[in-house]
Amino acid sequence: MRHVVVIGAGAAGMTAAIRAGEAGARVTLLNAHPKVGLKILMSGGTRCNVTHAKVDERDFFGGSRNVIARILRSFTATQAMAWFTDDLGVPLKLEETGKYFPESDDAQTVLDALLAAAQRVGVVLRSGARVIQIEREVEGAWQVGVQRMSDSASFGAAVHAFGGTQWELPERAPDEWIAADAIVLATGGLSFPRTGSDGTGYALATSVGHSIVAPVPALTPLGAADTLCEAAQGVTLDVELSFWRDAKREATASGSFLIAHFGYSGPAALDLSRHWNRAVADGATSGLRVTASFAPGKTRESLQESWLAAAARGPKLSVRGHLGEWLPLRLASELAWEAEIDPVRPLAQVAKVRRDALLTILTERDMHVNATLGYEKAEVTAGGVPLEEVDSSTLESRRAKGLWLCGEVLDVEGRLGGFNFQWAWSSGTVAGRAAGRSVS
Repeated sequence: MRHVVVIGAGAAGMTAAIRAGEAGARVTLLNAHPKVGLKILMSGGTRCNVTHAKVDERDFFGGSRNVIARILRSFTATQAMAWFTDDLGVPLKLEETGKYFPESDDAQTVLDALLAAAQRVGVVLRSGARVIQIEREVEGAWQVGVQRMSDSASFGAAVHAFGGTQWELPERAPDEWIAADAIVLATGGLSFPRTGSDGTGYALATSVGHSIVAPVPALTPLGAADTLCEAAQGVTLDVELSFWRDAKREATASGSFLIAHFGYSGPAALDLSRHWNRAVADGATSGLRVTASFAPGKTRESLQESWLAAAARGPKLSVRGHLGEWLPLRLASELAWEAEIDPVRPLAQVAKVRRDALLTILTERDMHVNATLGYEKAEVTAGGVPLEEVDSSTLESRRAKGLWLCGEVLDVEGRLGGFNFQWAWSSGTVAGRAAGRSVS
């Protein structure tokens, strides 16, 4: 039986190992960190949001959406739900947001099920085995160079600055070499570097001829120097955020939004972060800003009409009382003060110039974003190996035959809500099956 080595025991890597084993291959799964599945255990507030009720290519950024769509069709969200429920024995529940979680509300349930499935098909798991070199032999087989890792403290000490494109392998010699007939590279990106995501996967890919779309943190909170962060700390509401570069709106994100002491978190802020970081990586040093509409789906005109109608119905209705119909009262008061309006002043007594100022604040307030919280808080990495460098049907490398790539190491990342896990299940299934069949 010929040998497949899967590098990286995250969601994509474990899926690939299971699928290669199901295809009849002998499989070794190598994980750099001594502990396996750390990101799975951390995800979804330790509950693990395994997928979403509706998933398509429009939920993703990075490479060709046609290729993404093709991979997602190969193993759909519906199939993933059935896989967890029927094959892995993990019942799922659907929440109002469209997110699917295990009924146990415990990410350990997901990790245990994946490990058990890998064991059933004979996968040999080795943790604390960091791959620092891969070499293609003349006959077509591979040699995988492994560094033995016993101390988790060695991870995350020196992560490449985001935006970089040069990736170098460690200069030390491997402690051992493992022969392989096929390799699946599923090393992830750079998010949460202390879990073992230190960029070595990019170096392995470039060592065999791949290029790298400069990685940047994605799904990470936004930092801001904004008085609102103190005045309305802890307030949560739905907003629509816009990212602007040089006075041009380049992206929007909607959803729940949390005002924190450092800036902003919540799905809307996290979804927008990749655009800020990509602009910084492209060299932008000015002209970047983030604005918020605190009345998503409404316009200045509709808000004005609502204001005038409310003032006519209730001459004593205050500004805070009116805004409080859809805004938290503390935030409503702060926004009114920003427009130089006493929040308890009746609507009918507010001067037009002050009302116009408040309408601008409600629909397009500058949030004074100045940074993001980077890889330490990023849930995923944007960038990686371009999709045009892999086969769109199998995810086999076009630069090195016998090498497959899946998961976050590719230039694909999804928005918040289970989409990145779905990419892991889908791409891991495609790559693992193809690699397993190639050697069976």
